[in-house]
Amino acid sequence: MAAINWQEVFLYELDWSLALEITIRTLIMFVMVLIFLRSTGKKGVRQLSIFEVAIIIALGSAAGDPMLNKESAILPSLLVFTVILFIYRLITFLAAKNQGVENILEGIPMYIIEDGRFTLAEEGDANFAKDEFFAEMRAQGIEHLGQVKTAVLETNGQVSFLYFKDDEVVFGLPVFPKVYNKRSKQILLAGKYACTHCGQVSTLTSANDCSRCTRNEWVAAIDTIRIT
Repeated sequence: MAAINWQEVFLYELDWSLALEITIRTLIMFVMVLIFLRSTGKKGVRQLSIFEVAIIIALGSAAGDPMLNKESAILPSLLVFTVILFIYRLITFLAAKNQGVENILEGIPMYIIEDGRFTLAEEGDANFAKDEFFAEMRAQGIEHLGQVKTAVLETNGQVSFLYFKDDEVVFGLPVFPKVYNKRSKQILLAGKYACTHCGQVSTLTSANDCSRCTRNEWVAAIDTIRIT
């Protein structure tokens, strides 16, 4: 077995002049990326839409090649940055003038919970995992769906919650693992149970299909008040 040439692995044909050139190229392109991001008017990554993230990913090659490749000049990459920024500004201008264009680029807010239950009308468009959504709810101090009047998935991926008042809290589907994991297709004790699929709460004495979504998996519902 041939010995590994560590110098070739880590340095290859790198010399001090090339290292200095790579450093200068990297600094220039990094500054250009920062200038581009500042030019979009955004304050942070959490505010970026899918459209804007796609643009940033597309800039990766334009910024990365001149950093390492001696055959890639910097000015053509700067031209790419300029053109992309112009296109971005043009499209955002059109989106500001036309709601349809904005909906295509940014998407539209989606209702996830209404009156303590998962919505079903938009369920086919819901591209989020229930476990991730439960984690988001737990992070907001939510113990069950009955504490939530409305939940909306915003276009930037954040979830906005509107809560019931303490005296309006209803029985709901629990979201903490120890309780939720007791879900079953069998009902041993009569009581209020929440459908694990849609959050519908029913008083059951035996296992039946949910009257709302026709699924048959239940967990004991709870009606505790949200502690803030």
